[in-house]
Amino acid sequence: MGNKVFASAAQAIEDIPDGATVMVGGFGLCGIPENLIRALVKRGVRNLHTLANDMAVPGAGLSLLLECGSISEHTASYVGGNPLLADLMFSGKLKVNLMPQGNFAESIRAAGAGIPAFFTPAGVGTSVSEGRELRRFGERAYMLQEALSADFALVKAWRGDTKGNLVYRKTARNFNPMMATAAKITIAEVEELVEPGQLDGDHIVTPGIYVKRILQGGLYERRVDKLRFRQA
Repeated sequence: MGNKVFASAAQAIEDIPDGATVMVGGFGLCGIPENLIRALVKRGVRNLHTLANDMAVPGAGLSLLLECGSISEHTASYVGGNPLLADLMFSGKLKVNLMPQGNFAESIRAAGAGIPAFFTPAGVGTSVSEGRELRRFGERAYMLQEALSADFALVKAWRGDTKGNLVYRKTARNFNPMMATAAKITIAEVEELVEPGQLDGDHIVTPGIYVKRILQGGLYERRVDKLRFRQA
């Protein structure tokens, strides 16, 4: 399978072209591939269709790509945390595809499992179901939801080995494992890169067969999305 290890994020993303469809792991600022995102911003890729649960917050995460004009279309389940995304969406300057979060997650998982579409009750009776095939199963109506795949998936894991096996840490796991299975090329950044055999096999969530490129990241800001303090 060749050498999967890349020396830098810049090298790992150097062939992502203008107009590519790119999945980006994370939930808010938790579990986001910070180094890969910054490398894309620096490279100046344009006209990307991004798929992510949200657009993070101004000045951080995926919002950096939005702020530099790299994104022309975005598919997500939440947009409320980023005022710029809302402004661009409502002004018609950015195409935004909104999906119920469960549908979004399952659409990605289905793509990774080779399932082209499935029926779901979420969204039936709303604008989400307009133009969709509807069926009744038992007493409920369901709409047909197609799977979501991508050209590239940028994911973040806690630890990984040089064969691409990945271990995630707690809630930073979020959308990363399912996105890792749903793209033609999955690029993973990890906090710690080790040799094969050093990971506990029972802890591996993403098998290396899904990961084409891996690098050890650095300069993690570990920002908190919404900081709250408990009163004494």
